[in-house]
Amino acid sequence: MDDDYYSIDSILAENQKIQCTFKVDIPDLGHLDGGHERDIKALSKIQLPLWMTYILIFSDYADFTVPAPFSSRVKNALNAECKSVRLSALVGAGASWYAFGKIVMRLLAQDAARDMGAVLTTAFRERLLEVIDQAQHFAALGHIGGAGQSNDTAAAFREGLDATERELFALAQDSARSTKQWYESTDRGRR
Repeated sequence: MDDDYYSIDSILAENQKIQCTFKVDIPDLGHLDGGHERDIKALSKIQLPLWMTYILIFSDYADFTVPAPFSSRVKNALNAECKSVRLSALVGAGASWYAFGKIVMRLLAQDAARDMGAVLTTAFRERLLEVIDQAQHFAALGHIGGAGQSNDTAAAFREGLDATERELFALAQDSARSTKQWYESTDRGRR
C-alpha cells in the first residue's frame, strides 16, 4: 500500500472508523457525535474516521481503542487457522485490512505497534501461498465470471480476501493464463 496522498487504498484505509475517548471538553464540535449537544464532553466516546483522529490523538485531546478488526478475538482466529479468516468482512468491501492495520500501527506505542506488525506480517505470509495456489488452480479451470461451480467457488474465495490479496490473486491468475498460453504456443506444448 502506498502512503501517497492520491492513493485510493490509503484513502479507503484512513476512512475506516475508530472509537475515540475524549480527555477534555471540545467546544463547538458536538456535531461530530451526531447528537444535539453543542460541545463534546470529556469521557465522550465517538466513532471517527481515522484521518480525523490524528490531530486529536497526537495533541493528547483523545485516546483511541484498538479497532475490532485487530482485537484479540481476531488475533486468536488468525493464530488458529489464518487461511479461514475472511479479512474482507473485518473492514468492509473494498477496504484493505493490511493497509488499515499499517495506519493504526502509527498511533500505537512502540511495543503494541511491533506486536500488530507481527500479526499483519504473519497473516500475510501464511495466506499468500494459499492465494497464489488458488489463483493458479482457478486460472487452470477457466475465467471467473462465467457460469459453473468452479467460477462460483473462485468468486466466493476472492470475496473473503483483503484488497491487497485480491490484487495478488488477479495477478497470479493472469500470470498462470499467460504461462499456459505461451507453453501451448511453443513447440513444447505441441509435442
